[in-house]
Amino acid sequence: MKIHCKYDALIDIKSLTPFKQNRNNHTDDQIERLARLLQYQGIRAPIVVDARDNTTIAKGHGTLLAIKKNGWESAPVVYQQFESDEQFYAYVQSDNAIQSWAELDLSGINADIGDLGPDFPVDLLGIKDFVIEPAELPYSKPNGDPKDREAVMIICPNCGCRIDG
Repeated sequence: MKIHCKYDALIDIKSLTPFKQNRNNHTDDQIERLARLLQYQGIRAPIVVDARDNTTIAKGHGTLLAIKKNGWESAPVVYQQFESDEQFYAYVQSDNAIQSWAELDLSGINADIGDLGPDFPVDLLGIKDFVIEPAELPYSKPNGDPKDREAVMIICPNCGCRIDG
């Protein structure tokens, strides 16, 4: 296990208690993917634990499940103080919910893929069912009658497929 983040302690995962009112549901597919991402990236954010009891998870329930899936026995944690049970509850739910407000620019990511090289494993982007879309095909003669244009062959940087225009 590689750790690339600051943390307060590296603790045995058996000492962590998932918050029973965490309303974020993690699918097996999501945890499998997250486990692979952690193997590739290492851990870049610690699990957030309530400093009032030093065991209850506020943020990182999915990370804990992925750590278990990888067979790792410890996790980096950061302890945070919450003023009340209500504040703790609100933090857990808002952290889960706020992510759903974002919109991932898949077309921008698709445009970036070519810069990552032909051997880049696209599944490590963590995007479910991501498909590389072929770019608009460039032509060697951009002006003039379209039937006179010569298409340029493009090779997909991910899978090596030929795209002829």
